[in-house]
Amino acid sequence: MVSSVAKPVVGILMGSKSDLDVMKEASEALEGFGVACEMRVISAHRSPKLLDEYLSSARGRGISVIIAGAGGAAHLAGVVASHTTLPVIGVPVESKSLKGLDSLLSTIQMPPGVPVATVGINAAKNAGILAVHMLALSDASLAKKLDAYRADMAEKIRATKI
Repeated sequence: MVSSVAKPVVGILMGSKSDLDVMKEASEALEGFGVACEMRVISAHRSPKLLDEYLSSARGRGISVIIAGAGGAAHLAGVVASHTTLPVIGVPVESKSLKGLDSLLSTIQMPPGVPVATVGINAAKNAGILAVHMLALSDASLAKKLDAYRADMAEKIRATKI
């Protein structure tokens, strides 16, 4: 979600509003670490000029990482990566016809020199957490929060009784 307190450092893009239920998990993960983000619906195919406008201003507005989710042909993350040198994390969104396999292959099969870090089908939460990992490389406070998050996950496993 767009934060009114902190300037967004992660941009979350989705190909259509129908991707929102999946992609909001990325914003929720970021919010849990106190990382401000913004969300936009921008289609690589239906609104390429809008995408170009967004990407040409992203770095100057403080965006450091972009998460892009789309289903079907799922070219959004790849097109984003071709227009920016910011890190791009692709989220393949499950499609009705091929259960997301088409989205996964469209997102992950990038040519050499235009990388897209890709998470699993509908794994927007992991995309948010991966963005936190990237940001934590230059933010010691965020790195500590990430360490605490991992320790908490491990503790929950230790405490599991069967």
